Amino acid sequence: MNILFISRAWPPVIGGIERQNHALATELGRITPLDIIANKFGKRALPLFLPYALLRALLALRRYDAVVLGDGVLGVLGFILKLVSDKPVVCVVHGLDLTYTSRFYQRLWVQVCLPRLDRLVAVGNETIRKGIELGIPPDRFVFIPNGATVPDSVPEYSRVDLERFLGREIRGPVLLTLGRLVKRKGVAWFVNEVVPRLDGNITCIIAGDGNDRTNILDAIAANRLQDRVIFTGQVSEHDRELLFCTADLFIQPNIRVDGDVEGFGLVVLEAASYGLVVLASALEGLNDAIQTDRNGYLLETGNAESYCRKIESLLAEPAVRAAFGQQARNYVIEHQAWPLIARRYRDLLEELIRGS
Repeated sequence: MNILFISRAWPPVIGGIERQNHALATELGRITPLDIIANKFGKRALPLFLPYALLRALLALRRYDAVVLGDGVLGVLGFILKLVSDKPVVCVVHGLDLTYTSRFYQRLWVQVCLPRLDRLVAVGNETIRKGIELGIPPDRFVFIPNGATVPDSVPEYSRVDLERFLGREIRGPVLLTLGRLVKRKGVAWFVNEVVPRLDGNITCIIAGDGNDRTNILDAIAANRLQDRVIFTGQVSEHDRELLFCTADLFIQPNIRVDGDVEGFGLVVLEAASYGLVVLASALEGLNDAIQTDRNGYLLETGNAESYCRKIESLLAEPAVRAAFGQQARNYVIEHQAWPLIARRYRDLLEELIRGS
């Protein structure tokens, strides 16, 4: 079985889809022959990448048994490939791939292109529900969650290492949130509604960047939290790992936003894979990523009191927190590691190829 994997979002660009596509292609390539056509230059290169990737795929299609597309934006490529070949085309879809509000996108991608593909692999069940609401036949969908790249062992970074990175002393426990900063992630809400209620000895670190950056910085300033909330901006892979290893809790406080949806929330699995206890909103794709009491805790979205109580109770019991963190890491290894998820993709592709 020879697979062609096409991705319009790829490292060194930093982002959830980039990490997901790279990890999936890498692990799938370990168990079946696979070639990659990838855009490594970000959104600015997309207008050139789409025709380039289509031309390369058309010229090489006879060498492959199936094509995997990294996200729904590439659905138009898959549609064209299906016009000239009966080889299976599978597309990974995230929440925004289906809910993007452009009328042109909805009419062409969602109503025409994506339904013509052989399977749409949804990383979250909420994505399937949204797709069916938009008129995509249910039998086009299959649910395969994202996986985590699990470190063989957890590096031993110290509080001194964290303070050196931040350039300041840390007095007490550390809460971490990390990732692309958009409104649905709920970081500005968390700064406004939760952090002011917590003990003043707690430090909150916000790592990442995105279009909600200004709202988050405004929330920090409005609540006079400059001494308690540290905004780092985008961080390197090394510093990302350092933060996972030195924080006390990971917070993913997503909120509901009309027209936007959390497809999965890969970063919560990454945090748990380092033995970091995760608190996340019981919302959309996070319900598929976190199995409460196994690899993290799900809390009611928008409930500041619930977040405060859970944070305080976990910080008050370091031994309980450490034991649960190890349990969460073990759960990710046994159920959510990328090699396991890649096998599910392989099985799906083999089934489609046999039926084609």
